[in-house]
Amino acid sequence: MPTNHQFEVFYDGECPLCMREIRWFQRLDKQQNILFTDITADAFDADELGLDMPTMMARIHGRLPDGTLVTGVEVFRRLYTAVGWRWPVAASRLPGVRQLLDLGYRVFAKNRLRLTGRCDGDRCAVN
Repeated sequence: MPTNHQFEVFYDGECPLCMREIRWFQRLDKQQNILFTDITADAFDADELGLDMPTMMARIHGRLPDGTLVTGVEVFRRLYTAVGWRWPVAASRLPGVRQLLDLGYRVFAKNRLRLTGRCDGDRCAVN
């Protein structure tokens, strides 16, 4: 990961809902603190991260400059921090709020292919 980025987000470029949010973060990222990596691009290789595509598709992933991988709601906390929106991050860590966000994201991630009309056989079997 280039050192001039605070965070790298790995996103599903074929997911319409995901792309809407990614485009929003791209507009907010005036300082170019975020490296955006589409996991559906031909050049992407999950093996370079020590992961496989089903794992990458199961939930959102991100990478810190030191190579540490983060997943789920923590990715969104890092994105908001990178664009200078610290108040949603603080709110997301409040007792009760944290658990609700984690649960909501797990439900969404498990059903996102179905919710975005992208089911075709085994593709909805995201764990």
